[in-house]
Amino acid sequence: MVDLSSYDPNSVSNPNNNIFGLPTDEESARLIILPVPWEVTVSYGAGTARAPEAILKASYQVDLFDPEMPDAWKQGFYMRPVDRKILMKSDYLRKEAELYIDYISKGDDVNANQFMCKTLKEVNEGGVFLTECMQEQSRVLLEQNKLVGILGGDHSVPLGYMKALGEKHGEFGILQIDAHCDLRDTYEGFRHSHASIMFNALKEVPQLQKVLQVGLRDYSQVEWDYIKNSGYKVIAYLDREIKERQYCGDTWKHIAEEIIGQLPDKVYISFDIDGLDRKLCPHTGTPVPGGFELEEVYYMMKVLRESGKKIIGFDLCEVGVSDSDWNANVGARVLFKLCNLLVTSNS
Repeated sequence: MVDLSSYDPNSVSNPNNNIFGLPTDEESARLIILPVPWEVTVSYGAGTARAPEAILKASYQVDLFDPEMPDAWKQGFYMRPVDRKILMKSDYLRKEAELYIDYISKGDDVNANQFMCKTLKEVNEGGVFLTECMQEQSRVLLEQNKLVGILGGDHSVPLGYMKALGEKHGEFGILQIDAHCDLRDTYEGFRHSHASIMFNALKEVPQLQKVLQVGLRDYSQVEWDYIKNSGYKVIAYLDREIKERQYCGDTWKHIAEEIIGQLPDKVYISFDIDGLDRKLCPHTGTPVPGGFELEEVYYMMKVLRESGKKIIGFDLCEVGVSDSDWNANVGARVLFKLCNLLVTSNS
């Protein structure tokens, strides 16, 4: 057991320690971060499978003092080692998926190609494997009364965790920060695509009451129709409309309170880093112009924390990895804020 009461948060981070330089272990930590090195279905830029390791390295530079939640870290955060078997499976299936995507992009018939049929089957089976794996890992930790956060990887990775949370907590809602709706039933033939996470969650997690999508700026007609026909189960706050309201004199405070007010009592935060302005995440998998400043999102989180609603979990996905450590630096700071929010909400 590790006692953090005597740990000096002002000291230099020891790279031999765990996330944020904390000398934690899984047994004593209140919050367990599950790194998920998976990016099989990415449809544009790759690199998110290596994000957990890059964020871990960058996290040693994050100061532990958060003036709004100064003692949250004392409850203990622990990130499990990256599962190399999952990473290897992701790398293999990613190469298969790339061949498949190239094939269908030329208009060729999948059914006429036995190899491509086999590839599609393997990729879809891989998505089922990962979902079941994350559901089981999450379920075991939740049964131990641990708090859990997911660190992707692409945005397909938290589905199993969402299922486990539904089993544990009953009805809940999702606050989704994202440039995309992720409401496609499949994308490029892949059922567990990063572009389908919210569609799958709404279909497969019966306890999910509502999804509040904030910052959207790239979506299909089919997704827009889904939102309009959802009976307000999915509510979209478009990036363009948020900005237009502000241009006309509305305040972010009022808009943020309006957003949070529509969420149920239990809230899961799904944070796709591409919800931010691209200058903050230049190598995210599917970048889109526009987006939030980080402080705008932090303010909305503050409104959520002060609302009295209970945060039950989070995921942080789509952080890209490149020669620059900027993406991981921003990702580490977002992760720290999410960790603080989760433990504070459950104190």
